[in-house]
Amino acid sequence: MIKPALYILDWYIIRKFLGTFFFTIALIVSIAVVFDLSEKIDDFLENNAPLRKIIFDYYLNFIPYFAVLFSPLFTFITVIYFTSRMAYNTEIIAILSSGVSFHRLLVPYFISAFALTLFSFSLNNFVIPHANARKLIFEETYYHNSPKVVRDRNIHKQIEPGIFIYLESYNTISNSGRKFSMEKFEEGRLVSKLFADEIRWDSLISKWHLRNYYIRNYLGDNQALIRGQSADTVINLTPEEFRRRENAVEAMNLGELNRFIREQKLQGAPDIDRYLIDKHRRFSFPFSAFILTLIGVSVSSRKAKGGIGMQLGIGLLISFSYIVFMQFSSQFAISGSVSPFIAVWIPNVLFTIIAAFIYRLAPK
Repeated sequence: MIKPALYILDWYIIRKFLGTFFFTIALIVSIAVVFDLSEKIDDFLENNAPLRKIIFDYYLNFIPYFAVLFSPLFTFITVIYFTSRMAYNTEIIAILSSGVSFHRLLVPYFISAFALTLFSFSLNNFVIPHANARKLIFEETYYHNSPKVVRDRNIHKQIEPGIFIYLESYNTISNSGRKFSMEKFEEGRLVSKLFADEIRWDSLISKWHLRNYYIRNYLGDNQALIRGQSADTVINLTPEEFRRRENAVEAMNLGELNRFIREQKLQGAPDIDRYLIDKHRRFSFPFSAFILTLIGVSVSSRKAKGGIGMQLGIGLLISFSYIVFMQFSSQFAISGSVSPFIAVWIPNVLFTIIAAFIYRLAPK
């Protein structure tokens, strides 16, 4: 007799959990869309943004990004709300009195949390990046004509193993750079060096055009010098490298992000930690559903005399604390104090300890 009752109870809680979660997302996202539209409507009209593109290229891609960004908050509010309602209606007392342990009561909660973790992870790594790519293109075209990041002064990077380039300045409008040099090393020894007064991208042939250049080859004790007025050459570099947006990683899926990080490490980019933070956060953020679910059940399973208001307030405080602490800990990695992996996972470790402590105090 007990097994069917438990089976029905599991599905009852799972339906309440997932149903309330997606209802909360729909409600909050609808409010966010209204506020966002009221803020940007003048820019859309000024830039003659078509209604079809506003709906399908911007807001249809804005919704999943916003939903996943605040999914820990939605998860926690969901658990707090419907569990405190169950406690207020003495459903929790009835369940525990029937012989179901508090530990067993958590099973359907964790099944739901696992489903939300997979949902968040899949969206974050495979769906949202493509949605963000369309959203960023829309923003660049119709919203303030958002400028791309231009690294236009003293550019120095490694483009291949042993090959380094330097540019005094680069213009993203004309796709041209001044005072270009490229050095090639073999076994730590400089073997050739190329100088050019100007380098310009030729989109018709997908090559770089050099003006007023010379190449110096170091062959043992001898040095060979080659001069020329103009030449076309192939370099492992494209104009996109110079006008990539700071938030370009948002438009990359997991595989693309891993390749991008490898390329940036090869080129000696100074802001690798920012990209690593984004990568590790794609794993740690979905995992937070388990932690916040355990805290939410433990906090809201006790019947409160004043109703569910106090429990909702505590829930909001804890969930906002988690989000703020996640942002705060990331700054340690950006400053170089700790590794990005540790900085991103510290909030989960800390709040797991908090969850275990609150669970011990929960009524059983």
